[in-house]
Amino acid sequence: MSECGERTAEGAERDAPDGRAAVATEVFVTHRNLLFTVAYEMLGSAADAEDVLQETWLRWSGVDLGTVREPRAYLVRITTRQALTRLRTLRRRKESYVGPWLPEPLLTAPDVAEDVELADSVSMAMLLVLETLRPTERAVFVLREVFGVEYGEIAEAVGKSPAAVRQIARRARSHVAARRPRGNASAAETRAVLEAFHRAVEMGDLQRLLDVLAPDVVLLADGGGVVQAATEPVVGAERVARVLGRIAAVSLRPAQVNGRPALILRIGGEVDAVVAMRVDDGLITGLYAVRNPEKLSRLERETALSG
Repeated sequence: MSECGERTAEGAERDAPDGRAAVATEVFVTHRNLLFTVAYEMLGSAADAEDVLQETWLRWSGVDLGTVREPRAYLVRITTRQALTRLRTLRRRKESYVGPWLPEPLLTAPDVAEDVELADSVSMAMLLVLETLRPTERAVFVLREVFGVEYGEIAEAVGKSPAAVRQIARRARSHVAARRPRGNASAAETRAVLEAFHRAVEMGDLQRLLDVLAPDVVLLADGGGVVQAATEPVVGAERVARVLGRIAAVSLRPAQVNGRPALILRIGGEVDAVVAMRVDDGLITGLYAVRNPEKLSRLERETALSG
């Protein structure tokens, strides 16, 4: 067959219904981990991120692929729009949430921890900082600062002018900079502090606990009103240490959660809680204990993330 004939045959195969579906599926699968990460960073919920991906796929599968010049940008745009819609709904839902709301923790692979920027962006501490942004600010910050999307593409995704997006980005950067971890601890430093914390809890050693807790440490526990958990933040090293003294330490195991070292508490073989932490200047300044069973389902398998 001539070269021209080959191109014609290939084009006919791509234009056929089955061919279009195959190409659309291949492109979507190629970018799926990226799209999930974008949605998760905007929502802090893996379950909602999966719903956004389903909505993105439904819209993508109906697109005329011949009109799409940059599939990655097009898919990110769809995902962002769907995530923004869901984010506004989630904000209303969180207003009636029982006790502190924490992001849904993810068991992540070692390669996520090796990507410093990605690990920082999906850490529990950073996701809580992102919660303080308005929906559009959060979308702009995530797309620009985490994924390096151009202002023009972000403008199309959020329905703003490029000039407005630049202003929103500056405002969001300033907001996040004032609230992000002070010392920006490395994974190695966090791991060392976690190991000391783990030993202190195992031994029930109050002094060792106090040695790794910052005086103004804050413990947030998310039970969602489903299981027992403190409904208000626990503040101060001594108060936090007393609460931690009730943990059945023999069931604590280290794991990589949201790209950072954390501890998983199992009872009867089932995940009962995840304890992540924020480390500043060698001390634990934030502890995040997720107990809501609805948020623990993804801790039996690794979740693939992509920057």
